[in-house]
Amino acid sequence: MKKPARHNARPAAAAVGAGALQLENASMSDIVDALADGRVTATALTEFYLARIEACDRGGPMLNSVRELNPDAITIAGKLDDIKPSVKRPLAGVPILVKDNIATADKQPTTAGSLALEGARARNDATVVKLLRNAGAVILGKANLTEFANILALEMPSGYSSLGGQVKNPYAPALTDDQGIPLVSPGGSSSGSAVAVAAGLCAASIGTETSGSLLFPASQNGLVTVKPTVGLISRAGIVPISHSQDTAGPMTRTVRDAAVLLNVLVAKDPLDPATERQRRPADYTAGLATDAMKGARIGVPSDPADPLNDCYYGRLVPKWTKVMSETIKVLEDLGAVIVRASMPTAGWVAGPGTTMAVLNRNPLSPNKGNPVMQWIVFLYELKHDLNLYLKDWATNTDNKTIADIVAFNEANAGKALRFGQDLFLAANNTRGDLSEREYKSARAMDLLAARTRGMDAYMNRHKLDAVLFPGSMGATIAAKAGYPSVMVPAGFVSGAGDKDTPDYPLGVTLAGRAWSEHKLLRLGYAFEQASRIRKPPPGLSL
Repeated sequence: MKKPARHNARPAAAAVGAGALQLENASMSDIVDALADGRVTATALTEFYLARIEACDRGGPMLNSVRELNPDAITIAGKLDDIKPSVKRPLAGVPILVKDNIATADKQPTTAGSLALEGARARNDATVVKLLRNAGAVILGKANLTEFANILALEMPSGYSSLGGQVKNPYAPALTDDQGIPLVSPGGSSSGSAVAVAAGLCAASIGTETSGSLLFPASQNGLVTVKPTVGLISRAGIVPISHSQDTAGPMTRTVRDAAVLLNVLVAKDPLDPATERQRRPADYTAGLATDAMKGARIGVPSDPADPLNDCYYGRLVPKWTKVMSETIKVLEDLGAVIVRASMPTAGWVAGPGTTMAVLNRNPLSPNKGNPVMQWIVFLYELKHDLNLYLKDWATNTDNKTIADIVAFNEANAGKALRFGQDLFLAANNTRGDLSEREYKSARAMDLLAARTRGMDAYMNRHKLDAVLFPGSMGATIAAKAGYPSVMVPAGFVSGAGDKDTPDYPLGVTLAGRAWSEHKLLRLGYAFEQASRIRKPPPGLSL
């Protein structure tokens, strides 16, 4: 596993002179204020985070959330020391990590965690990176991830990549003795982005999601995230899975911070036609108020009179049920109208012809040799979209198609294929031009089920402002519809199967209609301020 290059940063405790501001757990907004007031400099901040990465990510619990450090981070920060955050450059001097499937046209490779792309670079910055740089952010490095955003192999553990190794959950970092797999998952494919923010290794980070890869790690790490409406944030320069569902989004410690980052990241981009139809407010931080929940109609897809159609709440373990009951009580105390009604079955089970069987060849899977149903849209769009990225964006690599990557992996199976590549094999067998009738039908049925018969039907019937889901359990229906979700910390749970574990976070999702991010942030802010649940991982203070 390749380790990030070492930096000669000062010890973390001496890196800044920011008074009482505890940088490892400070909100990004407080850090911006400290920069503006001159209580800290961009260089001191960058040195502080580099020292914490050395101490916590490569030493101590060895969280392994940062795959690559930007060798120019200190130099970039030095050029920003005399520039204060402003309306024009709201993130001036703020160190931010980006997931290692987001292109940077600098000395950092863009690898998606794959040995096949080790050393691969990008012709240009991804649009989100350009926007961050224009806002004055210091790109601190690349976060580790589930390889190819978890579309390479069946049952690959969240946070594992052949190039970066295994990300650990900072609240419960133990691994299994036999296979070195986390007892408590660090979350979906954006696990490195989430763990780094939770552990105080950066001010904020950027992750990506196709279905659950922002929401799940945010829930597991006690963070706020926004899984935007598809088209709100440009995907240009991001290693893809599915243009129908892919999006980038912020990972932060507070709702306000997520709103600040949305202000920077949301812009129309001719390189991503989906952004042409976007709708946004002038300022996502406007209207963040403690009384925003009053009168809001919040759908809870769980009807005690219809227990057989309760896929979201009906099978929760007692500790999760307790967190959700406490959450709903807080919402009621804030003046929300709770509407208990089951989600239409036609929405949550997906439509006919939307899945296909993939043979499980994962050598470490107890289900090896059995077929597993997978989403058709993902596998058909993967070959088409990834081939375009490799052709248009990737440099310094001989692997220019998904077929090249499959062949490379097979030739280097000992290092590259710990968990196999069953999903890449299935995707490589498609035509790659999206001409197949089964693909077109599957995409149409995804929209009909998740959007028309699912979220739209549910929200219209009950006149809802948002739908409340436990953890990331509502990720699939919102992602297939292309609709937004906001995750907010809600409590703590423990245990993994029959194993005891330390307490780790559980969040709640507020999902809504297209372009409703501002409303969802306002609702999430009211809950956040009333509950004040989040606390940093124990044992990481230096």
